[in-house]
Amino acid sequence: MRLRPLALLLTGTLAALSLTACGSGSSSSSSSSDAKSATCPGGRIRFGVEPFEDPAKLTPAAKVLADSLGEQLKCPVQLTITEDYSAEVLALQNGKLDIAMFGPLGYVFAQQRAGAEAVASFGDSTGKVSSYTAGIWVPADSPVQSVKDLAGKSLALSSVGSTSGDALPRKAIVDAGLKPEDVKVNYAGGHAESLLALAKGTVDAAEINSQQQASATASKTFDPARFRKVWASDPIPNDPITVRGNLDPAFKKAVADTLLNLPADKVGQIGALLAVKPAAPLVAVDKSTYQPLFDLAATLHLTDKDL
Repeated sequence: MRLRPLALLLTGTLAALSLTACGSGSSSSSSSSDAKSATCPGGRIRFGVEPFEDPAKLTPAAKVLADSLGEQLKCPVQLTITEDYSAEVLALQNGKLDIAMFGPLGYVFAQQRAGAEAVASFGDSTGKVSSYTAGIWVPADSPVQSVKDLAGKSLALSSVGSTSGDALPRKAIVDAGLKPEDVKVNYAGGHAESLLALAKGTVDAAEINSQQQASATASKTFDPARFRKVWASDPIPNDPITVRGNLDPAFKKAVADTLLNLPADKVGQIGALLAVKPAAPLVAVDKSTYQPLFDLAATLHLTDKDL
C-alpha cells in the first residue's frame, strides 16, 4: 500500500469545483428585507453536505434538514451534495458555501483552510454527541485474524480524506507494524462501494464503518453473519455542521441557535444515515470536540501544508 499524500485530497480543480446542486429552497420566500437581514445576508444560504451515503438516500434526508433551517431563518437554503471531500473544503474556502456538514477529518482541513467553525452535531438519546467506529472486515472463512495478517492482501478503502474510510484504517496498518506497501489498497469511491467490493469478493478485506454496516444491514444488502470484523477504531464523534469563519457573527449565531433548536424529526432522517437512532436534536460542538482528529492528522503528518 502506498500512503497517498494529503495533497490528493484536493486533486483537480475541476473536480473540486464540480458540485451536484439540489435546489432546496425553504418554504419561506426571500424579500428584499430578508436579503439584507442577519439571517439572510445574500438572499440565500448555501449548505454543503459531504457525500457519505448514496445520493438517492442522502439528498432527500439532507433536504428535510435544509428546508427546516430555511423556514426558521426565513431564508431559502440551497442544498449541495458535493462531489467529494476536497470539493466541499474548497467550496467553503472560496466562499461558495456558507455552512457545510463535514466528516470529522474533513472538518480538520476545512478548519485549517477555510476557518470552518463547528457548531452542531448529531446527539444521542442522552443529549451527548453520537459517535461511530471505523472497521476492517473480512469474509467469515478468511484466514485473516488481525490487521497484521493483511500483509499481501487487498483492502478496499472508501475514498481519500475519509476519517473512517481512509485515515484510521491506514493508521491501524502502521500501528500493526506493517509497511505501507505491504497491503494492496484499492479506493472504492465510497463507504457503500467498499462494502460492495467485499460482498462481491473482489477484495480480501474492506473498511466498513458502523454507520454503513447499520444502513446496509437494515436494507438487507449486507449480512454480518457472512463476514467478520478484525479491527475497530475508538469511537469517532459524529459529523459536525459548520459555518464559514469569515461570515457575520450575527449570522453564525443565528445559524447555530436555529440548528440547536430544530425538533428531532427535522434532523432524524439524515441522522439515521449516520446510525443515530432514535432521532434526537442536534447538540452543540466546537473544535475541542474533534481534537482527536486534529491529533490523528498530526500523527499521520497530514497538515494544511500538505495541501
